[in-house]
Amino acid sequence: MNDSPSASSLAHVPHNKWLVLISSFKLVQAVLFIGIGIGALHLMHVDIDDFLTRVFTILRFNPESHFVNFVLEKDSILDAQMLRRISTVVFAYAGISLIEGIGLYLEKTWAEYLTLMITGSFLPLEIFEIIRRTTWPRAGLLLINALVFFYLLKLVAGRSRRIKPVQPA
Repeated sequence: MNDSPSASSLAHVPHNKWLVLISSFKLVQAVLFIGIGIGALHLMHVDIDDFLTRVFTILRFNPESHFVNFVLEKDSILDAQMLRRISTVVFAYAGISLIEGIGLYLEKTWAEYLTLMITGSFLPLEIFEIIRRTTWPRAGLLLINALVFFYLLKLVAGRSRRIKPVQPA
């Protein structure tokens, strides 16, 4: 006797393509934040003012622009302790995004709820930022996060309707 199921008895259930897409977005987001965290740690032993000046030169920013002057005036707050804090927060968020991405790919209900809560918690801030100053990246991020939020809300609400216990008559 063989206790393992045969290949023909296992039905292949395809992944929910929207959850795979959201999962991919979360995993890319995690990789991006890991890169930012590593970058912050590398900046701990670098002269920030010199580094930013070189970056602005490479990117051909106008050295007399308001933005460049503003950033160079504010770079003094980026000491080793601040960069360590930034990297800690960014790595923590990367970890959460990684957990969300893997959980959504595996179609775990807890990951849907987690992503729903985290995405929903950022929507008011994103709306405030759009009201304060509308830009294409902000509008795009708000649109993506709103679509993710409402899709997961529909998915979770639909599941809870199907699971309701039947009351005896």
